[in-house]
Amino acid sequence: MLSWSCPAPLRDQPRVVMGHGGGGAMSAELVEHVFAPAFGGEVLAQLGDAAAVTLGGARLAFSTDSYVVRPLFFPGGSIGDLAVNGTVNDLAMSGARAAYLSCAVILEEGVEMAVVARVAAAIGAAARAAGVEVATGDTKVVESGHGDGIYLNTAGIGLIPPGVDLRPQRVVPGDVVIVSGPVGAHGVAVLSMREGLEFGVEVESDTAPLGGLVEAMLAVTPDLHVLRDPTRGGLAASLNEIAAASRTGVVLEERSVPVPPPVANACAVLGLDPMYVANEGRLVAFVPRGHADAVLAAMRAHPLGADAALIGEAVAEHPGMVVARTGLGGTRVVDLPLGEQLPRIC
Repeated sequence: MLSWSCPAPLRDQPRVVMGHGGGGAMSAELVEHVFAPAFGGEVLAQLGDAAAVTLGGARLAFSTDSYVVRPLFFPGGSIGDLAVNGTVNDLAMSGARAAYLSCAVILEEGVEMAVVARVAAAIGAAARAAGVEVATGDTKVVESGHGDGIYLNTAGIGLIPPGVDLRPQRVVPGDVVIVSGPVGAHGVAVLSMREGLEFGVEVESDTAPLGGLVEAMLAVTPDLHVLRDPTRGGLAASLNEIAAASRTGVVLEERSVPVPPPVANACAVLGLDPMYVANEGRLVAFVPRGHADAVLAAMRAHPLGADAALIGEAVAEHPGMVVARTGLGGTRVVDLPLGEQLPRIC
Protein backbone atom coordinates (compact mmCIF):
# COMPACT_ATOMS: atom_id res chain seq x y z
CA MET A 1 0.00 0.00 0.00
CA LEU A 2 2.74 2.47 0.93
CA SER A 3 4.39 2.04 -2.47
CA TRP A 4 1.33 3.28 -4.36
CA SER A 5 1.56 6.47 -6.33
CA CYS A 6 -2.12 7.18 -6.32
CA PRO A 7 -4.24 10.33 -6.65
CA ALA A 8 -7.19 11.07 -4.41
CA PRO A 9 -9.69 9.72 -3.69
CA LEU A 10 -8.40 6.11 -3.82
CA ARG A 11 -5.62 6.64 -1.26
CA ASP A 12 -8.10 8.38 1.03
CA GLN A 13 -10.55 5.44 0.83
CA PRO A 14 -9.34 2.45 2.87
CA ARG A 15 -12.54 0.63 1.90
CA VAL A 16 -14.53 0.26 -1.29
CA VAL A 17 -17.34 2.78 -1.73
CA MET A 18 -20.17 2.84 -4.29
CA GLY A 19 -18.35 5.38 -6.42
CA HIS A 20 -15.67 2.81 -7.24
CA GLY A 21 -18.25 1.02 -9.41
CA GLY A 22 -19.59 4.09 -11.20
CA GLY A 23 -17.47 4.16 -14.34
CA GLY A 24 -15.91 7.53 -13.46
CA ALA A 25 -12.61 8.73 -12.06
CA MET A 26 -12.81 6.51 -8.96
CA SER A 27 -13.39 3.41 -11.11
CA ALA A 28 -10.47 4.35 -13.34
CA GLU A 29 -8.16 4.79 -10.35
CA LEU A 30 -9.20 1.44 -8.91
CA VAL A 31 -8.41 -0.30 -12.19
CA GLU A 32 -5.19 1.65 -12.80
CA HIS A 33 -3.69 1.23 -9.34
CA VAL A 34 -5.06 -2.12 -8.14
CA PHE A 35 -6.21 -4.46 -10.89
CA ALA A 36 -4.05 -3.54 -13.90
CA PRO A 37 -0.72 -3.83 -12.01
CA ALA A 38 -1.82 -7.14 -10.49
CA PHE A 39 -3.06 -8.66 -13.74
CA GLY A 40 -0.50 -7.15 -16.15
CA GLY A 41 -0.54 -7.81 -19.88
CA GLU A 42 -0.51 -5.68 -23.02
CA VAL A 43 -4.06 -6.57 -24.04
CA LEU A 44 -5.57 -5.46 -20.74
CA ALA A 45 -3.61 -2.20 -20.92
CA GLN A 46 -5.81 -1.09 -23.84
CA LEU A 47 -8.79 -0.90 -21.42
CA GLY A 48 -11.40 -1.03 -24.18
CA ASP A 49 -15.01 -2.15 -23.95
CA ALA A 50 -13.76 -5.48 -25.29
CA ALA A 51 -10.30 -6.96 -25.77
CA ALA A 52 -9.17 -7.50 -29.36
CA VAL A 53 -7.01 -10.64 -29.52
CA THR A 54 -5.58 -12.89 -32.23
CA LEU A 55 -6.13 -16.63 -31.79
CA GLY A 56 -5.45 -19.28 -34.39
CA GLY A 57 -5.15 -16.64 -37.09
CA ALA A 58 -8.53 -15.08 -36.31
CA ARG A 59 -9.09 -11.66 -34.72
CA LEU A 60 -11.52 -12.05 -31.85
CA ALA A 61 -13.23 -9.61 -29.53
CA PHE A 62 -13.68 -10.87 -25.97
CA SER A 63 -15.61 -9.14 -23.20
CA THR A 64 -17.16 -9.78 -19.79
CA ASP A 65 -19.49 -7.78 -17.58
CA SER A 66 -21.51 -8.16 -14.38
CA TYR A 67 -25.02 -6.86 -13.70
CA VAL A 68 -26.31 -5.84 -10.28
CA VAL A 69 -29.14 -3.49 -11.32
CA ARG A 70 -31.85 -2.72 -8.79
CA PRO A 71 -34.76 -3.27 -9.38
CA LEU A 72 -34.55 -6.40 -11.51
CA PHE A 73 -37.35 -5.18 -13.80
CA PHE A 74 -37.87 -1.62 -15.01
CA PRO A 75 -39.71 0.18 -17.84
CA GLY A 76 -38.35 -1.10 -21.14
CA GLY A 77 -36.25 -3.97 -19.82
CA SER A 78 -34.79 -6.09 -17.06
CA ILE A 79 -31.51 -7.38 -15.71
CA GLY A 80 -31.79 -10.18 -18.28
CA ASP A 81 -31.93 -7.79 -21.23
CA LEU A 82 -29.02 -5.79 -19.86
CA ALA A 83 -26.84 -8.87 -19.39
CA VAL A 84 -27.20 -9.87 -23.04
CA ASN A 85 -27.27 -6.44 -24.68
CA GLY A 86 -24.45 -5.07 -22.55
CA THR A 87 -21.99 -7.76 -23.59
CA VAL A 88 -23.19 -7.81 -27.21
CA ASN A 89 -22.66 -4.05 -27.34
CA ASP A 90 -19.20 -4.19 -25.79
CA LEU A 91 -18.19 -6.62 -28.54
CA ALA A 92 -19.81 -4.40 -31.18
CA MET A 93 -17.67 -1.47 -30.03
CA SER A 94 -14.70 -3.47 -31.34
CA GLY A 95 -16.49 -4.00 -34.64
CA ALA A 96 -17.32 -7.62 -33.83
CA ARG A 97 -20.68 -9.34 -34.22
CA ALA A 98 -21.23 -11.38 -31.06
CA ALA A 99 -21.34 -15.14 -31.65
CA TYR A 100 -21.47 -16.84 -28.23
CA LEU A 101 -22.14 -15.78 -24.65
CA SER A 102 -21.62 -17.37 -21.27
CA CYS A 103 -24.01 -16.56 -18.44
CA ALA A 104 -23.28 -16.98 -14.73
CA VAL A 105 -26.20 -16.56 -12.32
CA ILE A 106 -25.75 -15.74 -8.61
CA LEU A 107 -29.00 -16.31 -6.74
CA GLU A 108 -29.87 -15.24 -3.22
CA GLU A 109 -31.50 -17.90 -1.08
CA GLY A 110 -35.23 -17.21 -0.86
CA VAL A 111 -35.73 -15.47 -4.21
CA GLU A 112 -38.96 -16.65 -5.82
CA MET A 113 -38.51 -19.24 -8.55
CA ALA A 114 -41.02 -17.34 -10.69
CA VAL A 115 -38.65 -14.35 -10.65
CA VAL A 116 -35.73 -16.56 -11.67
CA ALA A 117 -37.78 -18.01 -14.53
CA ARG A 118 -38.80 -14.53 -15.68
CA VAL A 119 -35.17 -13.37 -15.77
CA ALA A 120 -34.11 -16.53 -17.61
CA ALA A 121 -36.84 -15.97 -20.20
CA ALA A 122 -35.65 -12.38 -20.69
CA ILE A 123 -32.07 -13.60 -21.23
CA GLY A 124 -33.23 -16.12 -23.84
CA ALA A 125 -35.43 -13.64 -25.67
CA ALA A 126 -32.70 -10.97 -25.73
CA ALA A 127 -30.15 -13.48 -27.01
CA ARG A 128 -32.43 -14.54 -29.85
CA ALA A 129 -33.12 -10.91 -30.75
CA ALA A 130 -29.38 -10.18 -30.83
CA GLY A 131 -28.62 -13.28 -32.90
CA VAL A 132 -26.31 -14.75 -30.28
CA GLU A 133 -26.24 -18.11 -28.51
CA VAL A 134 -25.81 -18.59 -24.77
CA ALA A 135 -23.38 -21.50 -25.00
CA THR A 136 -22.31 -22.11 -21.39
CA GLY A 137 -22.99 -20.90 -17.87
CA ASP A 138 -22.83 -21.39 -14.13
CA THR A 139 -25.14 -21.07 -11.11
CA LYS A 140 -24.30 -20.24 -7.51
CA VAL A 141 -26.51 -19.57 -4.48
CA VAL A 142 -25.59 -17.33 -1.53
CA GLU A 143 -27.28 -17.22 1.85
CA SER A 144 -30.29 -15.01 2.45
CA GLY A 145 -29.16 -11.47 3.21
CA HIS A 146 -25.88 -11.87 1.31
CA GLY A 147 -27.17 -10.87 -2.11
CA ASP A 148 -29.95 -8.87 -3.70
CA GLY A 149 -32.09 -11.45 -5.44
CA ILE A 150 -30.17 -12.07 -8.65
CA TYR A 151 -26.79 -10.97 -9.99
CA LEU A 152 -25.65 -11.91 -13.50
CA ASN A 153 -22.33 -12.12 -15.31
CA THR A 154 -22.04 -12.53 -19.06
CA ALA A 155 -18.96 -12.96 -21.23
CA GLY A 156 -18.92 -13.04 -25.00
CA ILE A 157 -16.77 -13.62 -28.08
CA GLY A 158 -17.12 -12.51 -31.67
CA LEU A 159 -15.07 -12.15 -34.85
CA ILE A 160 -13.62 -8.78 -35.88
CA PRO A 161 -13.88 -8.27 -39.67
CA PRO A 162 -10.67 -7.70 -41.65
CA GLY A 163 -9.63 -4.07 -41.93
CA VAL A 164 -11.51 -2.95 -38.81
CA ASP A 165 -9.36 -1.26 -36.15
CA LEU A 166 -11.45 0.56 -33.56
CA ARG A 167 -9.51 2.16 -30.72
CA PRO A 168 -9.23 5.64 -29.25
CA GLN A 169 -5.59 6.03 -30.25
CA ARG A 170 -6.76 6.39 -33.87
CA VAL A 171 -8.73 9.56 -33.17
CA VAL A 172 -7.23 12.66 -34.80
CA PRO A 173 -8.21 16.35 -34.83
CA GLY A 174 -10.99 16.90 -37.33
CA ASP A 175 -12.83 13.66 -36.57
CA VAL A 176 -16.58 14.15 -36.26
CA VAL A 177 -18.42 12.96 -33.12
CA ILE A 178 -21.77 11.26 -33.72
CA VAL A 179 -24.19 9.87 -31.12
CA SER A 180 -26.70 7.24 -32.26
CA GLY A 181 -29.73 8.69 -30.48
CA PRO A 182 -31.17 10.49 -27.45
CA VAL A 183 -29.25 9.99 -24.21
CA GLY A 184 -30.15 9.42 -20.56
CA ALA A 185 -33.28 7.26 -20.84
CA HIS A 186 -31.92 4.14 -19.16
CA GLY A 187 -30.70 5.80 -15.99
CA VAL A 188 -33.92 7.80 -15.57
CA ALA A 189 -36.06 4.69 -16.23
CA VAL A 190 -34.29 2.72 -13.50
CA LEU A 191 -34.35 5.64 -11.07
CA SER A 192 -38.06 6.27 -11.60
CA MET A 193 -38.88 2.63 -10.86
CA ARG A 194 -36.53 2.41 -7.90
CA GLU A 195 -37.72 5.55 -6.17
CA GLY A 196 -41.35 5.52 -7.30
CA LEU A 197 -40.96 8.82 -9.14
CA GLU A 198 -43.37 10.06 -11.81
CA PHE A 199 -42.45 12.59 -14.49
CA GLY A 200 -45.79 12.90 -16.28
CA VAL A 201 -44.86 10.26 -18.87
CA GLU A 202 -43.17 6.88 -18.42
CA VAL A 203 -39.50 6.89 -19.43
CA GLU A 204 -38.40 3.54 -20.87
CA SER A 205 -34.86 2.18 -20.95
CA ASP A 206 -33.12 2.29 -24.33
CA THR A 207 -31.56 -1.17 -23.82
CA ALA A 208 -30.95 -2.76 -27.25
CA PRO A 209 -28.31 -4.80 -29.13
CA LEU A 210 -26.18 -2.55 -31.33
CA GLY A 211 -24.45 -5.15 -33.50
CA GLY A 212 -26.68 -4.52 -36.52
CA LEU A 213 -26.22 -0.75 -36.31
CA VAL A 214 -22.44 -1.12 -36.18
CA GLU A 215 -22.52 -3.44 -39.19
CA ALA A 216 -24.46 -0.79 -41.13
CA MET A 217 -21.84 1.82 -40.22
CA LEU A 218 -18.92 -0.44 -41.16
CA ALA A 219 -20.60 -1.20 -44.50
CA VAL A 220 -20.09 2.48 -45.37
CA THR A 221 -16.41 2.36 -44.41
CA PRO A 222 -14.30 0.12 -42.17
CA ASP A 223 -12.25 3.24 -41.37
CA LEU A 224 -14.23 4.28 -38.30
CA HIS A 225 -11.80 5.39 -35.61
CA VAL A 226 -13.49 4.47 -32.35
CA LEU A 227 -16.90 3.43 -31.00
CA ARG A 228 -18.06 3.42 -27.38
CA ASP A 229 -21.37 2.64 -25.70
CA PRO A 230 -21.86 5.29 -23.01
CA THR A 231 -23.16 3.19 -20.12
CA ARG A 232 -21.95 4.02 -16.57
CA GLY A 233 -20.90 7.65 -16.42
CA GLY A 234 -22.92 8.38 -19.55
CA LEU A 235 -21.79 10.23 -22.65
CA ALA A 236 -19.46 12.45 -20.61
CA ALA A 237 -17.41 9.52 -19.29
CA SER A 238 -17.01 7.91 -22.72
CA LEU A 239 -15.90 11.16 -24.35
CA ASN A 240 -13.40 11.88 -21.58
CA GLU A 241 -11.92 8.39 -21.84
CA ILE A 242 -11.50 8.78 -25.60
CA ALA A 243 -10.01 12.27 -25.27
CA ALA A 244 -7.51 11.10 -22.66
CA ALA A 245 -6.43 8.01 -24.62
CA SER A 246 -6.11 9.87 -27.94
CA ARG A 247 -4.56 13.04 -26.46
CA THR A 248 -6.97 15.16 -28.46
CA GLY A 249 -9.55 17.65 -27.26
CA VAL A 250 -13.28 17.28 -27.87
CA VAL A 251 -15.66 20.17 -28.51
CA LEU A 252 -19.41 19.51 -28.23
CA GLU A 253 -22.33 21.65 -29.34
CA GLU A 254 -24.48 21.24 -26.24
CA ARG A 255 -27.72 21.98 -28.08
CA SER A 256 -26.93 19.25 -30.60
CA VAL A 257 -26.83 16.49 -27.96
CA PRO A 258 -30.28 14.86 -28.22
CA VAL A 259 -32.06 14.55 -24.86
CA PRO A 260 -35.70 13.38 -24.73
CA PRO A 261 -37.94 16.01 -23.08
CA PRO A 262 -39.05 13.64 -20.26
CA VAL A 263 -35.39 12.88 -19.48
CA ALA A 264 -34.49 16.57 -19.58
CA ASN A 265 -37.39 17.38 -17.25
CA ALA A 266 -36.50 14.60 -14.83
CA CYS A 267 -32.85 15.65 -14.74
CA ALA A 268 -33.86 19.27 -14.13
CA VAL A 269 -36.02 18.24 -11.17
CA LEU A 270 -33.37 15.93 -9.72
CA GLY A 271 -30.36 18.15 -10.39
CA LEU A 272 -28.75 15.66 -12.80
CA ASP A 273 -26.84 16.33 -16.03
CA PRO A 274 -28.17 14.09 -18.85
CA MET A 275 -24.66 13.72 -20.28
CA TYR A 276 -23.66 11.80 -17.13
CA VAL A 277 -26.73 9.53 -17.05
CA ALA A 278 -26.30 5.93 -18.23
CA ASN A 279 -27.49 4.52 -21.56
CA GLU A 280 -27.78 0.87 -22.62
CA GLY A 281 -28.66 1.14 -26.30
CA ARG A 282 -26.62 4.07 -27.59
CA LEU A 283 -23.16 4.48 -29.09
CA VAL A 284 -20.84 7.39 -29.74
CA ALA A 285 -18.58 7.29 -32.80
CA PHE A 286 -15.50 9.26 -33.90
CA VAL A 287 -15.57 9.23 -37.69
CA PRO A 288 -13.18 10.76 -40.26
CA ARG A 289 -14.81 13.93 -41.55
CA GLY A 290 -14.81 12.69 -45.15
CA HIS A 291 -17.04 9.75 -44.22
CA ALA A 292 -19.22 11.49 -41.64
CA ASP A 293 -22.22 12.34 -43.86
CA ALA A 294 -22.45 8.83 -45.32
CA VAL A 295 -22.06 7.15 -41.92
CA LEU A 296 -24.69 9.43 -40.39
CA ALA A 297 -27.10 8.62 -43.23
CA ALA A 298 -26.54 4.88 -42.75
CA MET A 299 -27.18 5.22 -39.03
CA ARG A 300 -30.41 7.13 -39.59
CA ALA A 301 -31.59 4.40 -41.98
CA HIS A 302 -31.30 1.83 -39.16
CA PRO A 303 -34.05 1.60 -36.49
CA LEU A 304 -31.54 2.02 -33.66
CA GLY A 305 -29.92 5.07 -35.25
CA ALA A 306 -32.97 6.91 -36.57
CA ASP A 307 -32.27 9.89 -34.33
CA ALA A 308 -28.49 9.90 -34.71
CA ALA A 309 -26.92 13.34 -34.47
CA LEU A 310 -23.60 15.03 -35.14
CA ILE A 311 -22.67 16.60 -31.80
CA GLY A 312 -19.06 17.79 -32.06
CA GLU A 313 -15.52 17.17 -33.21
CA ALA A 314 -12.04 16.23 -32.07
CA VAL A 315 -9.61 19.16 -31.93
CA ALA A 316 -5.90 19.71 -31.35
CA GLU A 317 -6.54 22.25 -28.58
CA HIS A 318 -6.85 21.30 -24.90
CA PRO A 319 -5.75 17.65 -25.35
CA GLY A 320 -7.49 15.21 -23.03
CA MET A 321 -10.30 17.65 -22.23
CA VAL A 322 -13.96 17.74 -23.29
CA VAL A 323 -15.72 21.11 -23.50
CA ALA A 324 -19.25 22.03 -24.54
CA ARG A 325 -20.41 25.18 -26.28
CA THR A 326 -23.55 26.24 -24.45
CA GLY A 327 -26.69 27.73 -25.90
CA LEU A 328 -25.71 31.08 -24.39
CA GLY A 329 -22.52 31.25 -26.41
CA GLY A 330 -20.12 30.29 -23.63
CA THR A 331 -18.22 27.08 -22.98
CA ARG A 332 -18.07 24.70 -20.04
CA VAL A 333 -15.80 21.81 -19.19
CA VAL A 334 -17.50 18.42 -19.33
CA ASP A 335 -15.29 16.60 -16.85
CA LEU A 336 -14.97 12.90 -16.06
CA PRO A 337 -17.44 12.12 -13.27
CA LEU A 338 -15.84 11.27 -9.93
CA GLY A 339 -18.15 8.42 -8.98
CA GLU A 340 -21.68 8.05 -10.25
CA GLN A 341 -24.92 9.97 -10.01
CA LEU A 342 -27.06 6.83 -10.01
CA PRO A 343 -25.61 3.66 -8.48
CA ARG A 344 -26.52 0.17 -9.67
CA ILE A 345 -28.15 1.08 -12.95
CA CYS A 346 -26.61 -1.89 -14.79
